[in-house]
Order: sequence, then C-alpha cells, then structure tokens
Amino acid sequence: MKKVWIAAIASMLVIGSYIGTNADASGNANAEAKANASKQVRAVERITWEHAGQLEAPKGFDKNIGAAGVLSGSYKDYLIVGGGANFPYESVLNGGARETYSDIYVYKKEKSGLTLVEHTNLDHKIGYGSSITTDKGVYYIGGSPDTEHADDILLLTIDKNQKLNVEKVGDLPFTISNGIAVEKDGKLYIGLGQQNGKDSNKLYEYDLKTGKTRELAPIPGESVRNQSVAQLLNGNLYVFSGGGSIAYTDGYKYDIEKNTWSNVSSVKVDDQEISLLGANSVKLNKDEMLVIGGFNKEVYDHAVKNLNTLQGEELEAFRTKYFTADPYEFNWNKDILIYNAKKDTWRSIGKVPFDAPCGQGLVLMDKQIFSINGEIKPGVRTNAMYSGTLLNR
Repeated sequence: MKKVWIAAIASMLVIGSYIGTNADASGNANAEAKANASKQVRAVERITWEHAGQLEAPKGFDKNIGAAGVLSGSYKDYLIVGGGANFPYESVLNGGARETYSDIYVYKKEKSGLTLVEHTNLDHKIGYGSSITTDKGVYYIGGSPDTEHADDILLLTIDKNQKLNVEKVGDLPFTISNGIAVEKDGKLYIGLGQQNGKDSNKLYEYDLKTGKTRELAPIPGESVRNQSVAQLLNGNLYVFSGGGSIAYTDGYKYDIEKNTWSNVSSVKVDDQEISLLGANSVKLNKDEMLVIGGFNKEVYDHAVKNLNTLQGEELEAFRTKYFTADPYEFNWNKDILIYNAKKDTWRSIGKVPFDAPCGQGLVLMDKQIFSINGEIKPGVRTNAMYSGTLLNR
C-alpha cells in the first residue's frame, strides 16, 4: 500500500526530469571554448519578469491548461518545448485520468519576444524524460508512457525552414523516467529516477558514438531518488535533492574521471534547508546553476505519511482538504536559487512573482530565462509562460 500511495502522490504532484540541462557540447575544443564563453552568464543578482503568453491548445483539445514534466531546451535562436502531462478530464480528488501529450512547440526568440514558428506532433506521447541542451541540439531521454519509446534517446534540431527535426540517436538498455541526465564530450550520464519501472540509484554512461552503455558508481545515500536537480559544473556532475517517501535536501558531486561520489553542501539559504524535489535548473556558467521551484519538505513529507497511514473517513477527509487547498498553502519554494560549485555555496537572488512552479520547462537563452507551464499545486497546472531578464545588479 505504501508504494502505491508514494507513486500516486508523485503523479498527482509533478514527476519528471526537471533537469533542463545546458550541458557542454562536444566538438572542436577551441571552437567550443569560444562558443561556450559567449554563453556564460555571470554575477546574476536579480531577474525582472513579465508574462510571455501561453502555448496553443494541444491536438484534440479546445484549450491549453498547462502541463508538467515537459521537454524543454533551445537550439540556436529557437526555444523547443512540449509533451508533459495534466489532468484535463476530472480533478485528482475525483479520480481524474492523467493525459500525456505528443505536441511540440517551436518558438523563435526575437527582440520583440517569442514567435511561434511551428506546432507539430511526435508519433508518440512524451513526458517525465530528461532534456539536455547542447550545441548539437536538444537531447530528450526516456520519458514516455509508451514502453516502446521509454528507452529512446532523441535529438531535436531546427532546419533552415524553421521546421523541427527529430532523430532517434540511440536506445538505452532500460526505460527511464523522473531521472537525471547531462552531456560531456559526446557521452550522456543518465540515472536515478525509475529504471524499468522501479526506483533506482544507479548511474550510467551512454556513448553517443558507439551506442554502448556502461554502469557507473551509484549515487550514495538514499536508494530512491526521484525528481532531483542535476547539472554539469566544472566538468563534474552535481545532483541535489529529489525524494521518495520523504523529500531530500542533500547534495553530491560525481567525479566523472574518477567514477567517485562525494558530499557537497546541502541546499540551504540563511540556515534554512530547502527541498528542490520537482524543481528545474539551468546552467549559468562553468561554476553556477540557477534553480526555480521545489516542493516544501514539511508539507510533502506530511502528505505522503498521511496518504499511507490514514484509512476510511480520515483518509478521505485529508485528501479533500489537501487537494482543495490553495497553491500558497503548499509553500513551494519561490526563491530563485544559485549554486556556485567553486565555492560550494547557495544563495537566493529573490523570489518569482508568480505561483512557484514544479515540473516546468526552464530554458536559458543568452540573458533571458523562460519558465513554461508546470504544476502550481498537486494535480493543477498553469498554462502561463514567463520571461525573465537576468541582471547583474
């Protein structure tokens, strides 16, 4: 019964690969260094936000109510977002069925804002996979309700006619969702989440050139670690938070060269530990990552406990109160957090001026960041897109 309710609350909240990684792409070292140097965003002190519209209705629907666990990333001047899931037919409280989507939206970033240049559909539905932005395109790993596609490695690019190209570049020897992924030197580092439908702490290396998969040292600590935040910083993989029956606030560094893990600072600002379970992140520069979102640990832990222990009328009363509460009552993390790997420190640069999202698309393009959809309370999504300008002071 316990595992059933943990899985249920995960699907009611937000599951997915909220990784939104801006990984270092492979290729000519000098050319890559120059390209990456031009993309570095440093000394961010605050963000000014504005509403940036909403996605078109998905195929077969009259309106867009937002989705969580979406694919998101950028390629050249284009923002790519799509897939994900929501509850369009009935509320979670009333047993509503979850719907997953195949819609992909392509926007061109222009001085006036985002312009939709294509709305198309994949041949299968996607959600809860891992997105990695690289110079070669956006990789999307696993994340599909269709078992046939839940082990896929896709590469999304945009052609000269502003059309989306989707190429399957590999297969994993296992299905994966709610995990993490980064790219370094033509190799993908993939793990955690659910692998072959079971919770896992395993990490793997997938070689894009040879198609070979190699198992690496598993992450220490908890054996269950879903919905973590991860980035490649200073050539190492950093993983924070996530959760299972409780939410975590711990942090780890994986040394790719040595195949070893070590502890780093937990997520803490002003002596207050913060859960990033369900959050998303972007890489600012070689040292820093920026994170938005995260379930409140106390509220999450309390909910999982009660949904697993209460019975009968007490359970129904708790469910009713829980799923009809307003977004602010869940106290999801609204702080915009920056982690510096060189200093091993966390800091806040302010709060988002909208409902804290989890499972949103988060994309960085130059000095502009886009927060797209996501969940604002258990089972409820937002259809809003927000644009933020990163400022040095």
